[in-house]
Amino acid sequence: MTTNFVIEGLKASIEGKEILKGINLKMKGGEIHAIMGPNGTGKSTLASALMGHPKYEVTAGSVLLNDEEVLEMAVDERARSGLFLGMQYPSEISGVTNSDFLRSAINARREEGSEISLIRFIRQMEAKMKELDMNPEFLHRYLNEGFSGGEKKRNEILQMMMLDPKIVILDEIDSGLDIDALKIVANGVNAMRSEDRGFLIITHYQRLLDYVKPDFVHVMMQGRIVKSGGPELAQRLEAEGYDWVKEELGIEDETVGQA
Repeated sequence: MTTNFVIEGLKASIEGKEILKGINLKMKGGEIHAIMGPNGTGKSTLASALMGHPKYEVTAGSVLLNDEEVLEMAVDERARSGLFLGMQYPSEISGVTNSDFLRSAINARREEGSEISLIRFIRQMEAKMKELDMNPEFLHRYLNEGFSGGEKKRNEILQMMMLDPKIVILDEIDSGLDIDALKIVANGVNAMRSEDRGFLIITHYQRLLDYVKPDFVHVMMQGRIVKSGGPELAQRLEAEGYDWVKEELGIEDETVGQA
């Protein structure tokens, strides 16, 4: 079955200040959507609201994943339903190894009694780490502790590859990456592209989209998606910035206070 993900009229606030002012977006499996926009337009707020971050209060709208209302789900239920967020600033967790964290995450999505065997888990994880050019020692290191920025981002892609989600949200996964790490991350995303999986990539820059070609590009300003197009839209934004969009739409101040 083709995955369908529909956001309609999504509004969200933080401490009483409205950040998202009516997001509308439809995605299907096999599609890659990129959201671009200046700082402070609500892009990262969108990612957090979709995943159920308690800091953000959703005040209106609907989010359907294969006709199931995501907004009625707890955070862990959203993950089990097939949502995945690759974070801009992954947390460091001392005392929990990469392997323990990932095996627990995989088993949490399985029915009781059908946990993945240790041997199968290790084989899968080692194969995925090889694809991402990650040192096998990462298996035994504490989650993200002491990792460089690039290592943390590769670790996020490793988690995506192991968890096999239906909808992947990548929040500025390209920030802080050198060109070699960027290519490896992009290869991981491209390897996971399939008819039953959709990607929502939030980015400031077109450079990631040189390696992960989007089907649709959306510009976000003032807490809304104000313009959509194909890959050529990202190229124009990279070359000319956002002023032409603001002029075209009569937008004077695009910021809403959150990334």
